[in-house]
Amino acid sequence: MFDPEILQKSAAELSAKEIVARVSHTRAVNPGAILDALASRARRPLLGEKGSLFLVAADHPARGVSRVGEDAMAMADRGELLRRLVLSLERPGVDGLLGSPDIVEDLVLLGSLGGKVVVGSMNRGGLSGASFELDDRFTGYTAKSIAGSNLGGGKMLLRIADGEPETVRTIEACARAVGELAERGLMAMVEPFASRREDGLVKNIYEPEPMIRAVGISSALGETSAHTWLKLPVVGDMERVMAATTLPTLLLGGDLGPDAEETFSGWRKTMEIPQVRGLVAGRSLLYPRDGDVASAVDAAAAIVANRPEPARKATR
Repeated sequence: MFDPEILQKSAAELSAKEIVARVSHTRAVNPGAILDALASRARRPLLGEKGSLFLVAADHPARGVSRVGEDAMAMADRGELLRRLVLSLERPGVDGLLGSPDIVEDLVLLGSLGGKVVVGSMNRGGLSGASFELDDRFTGYTAKSIAGSNLGGGKMLLRIADGEPETVRTIEACARAVGELAERGLMAMVEPFASRREDGLVKNIYEPEPMIRAVGISSALGETSAHTWLKLPVVGDMERVMAATTLPTLLLGGDLGPDAEETFSGWRKTMEIPQVRGLVAGRSLLYPRDGDVASAVDAAAAIVANRPEPARKATR
């Protein structure tokens, strides 16, 4: 039986099982509450006073990715994932969320997205490990639904693999989405990679020259780039990579690896580049090796907060 007392607790007070019970109950008995909560959610400008942006990412399961490090099913427990997201979103310096529709709606029902920047994940059809992985079809948010859900923008994955015909279809679909978001004055966050197949598996190429090429292609998508942002991995010689565009850019957090401080050092250095406005990080902060989510999120938030940019009036 459902315990109604669960509805009286704040999201931060709930256990993983209680979170699932509360959200599942609302979804079953009052699905209209989702649209109501989205419509009434307080929004804020993309950039804070220091001109930076720090988002926690949680769209991995929608592409069939649950692995974190050696744990292949780390993100498979939805209640535990939501518990960690609730904790992360309450930490100072966290501006918002990048998520798939189900995650966004779970969190808005929990009351965790008020006053936050929320970016919806759009193309999740290139399932990890599938023979069609590079066919990154749009199976999530559309520009219309992002606007209708009161979100701040949409994010799209663009893996550029010259030997794969799926690439040109994804480029075309991303260009269309960039234009449709721009028509509505919404951020279009493009996440490009240079990719190739090796032994049947898709591998991303973390080298400066291929990334520079991918940046140039992504920057030119759509009828206008006025609302386009990039989301880029940190690779070698990032100053040269970033010299390929004027678009505002967020760093992809990626795996912290065995030496988190080395990764943090790379983020700090890259934050000195003017185009770099902040960070989007997910698994590495939600499932840190030591299990201390709050400390991992706080460390990343401090790096973004200390980005060497003079304070300025927030802009949309």
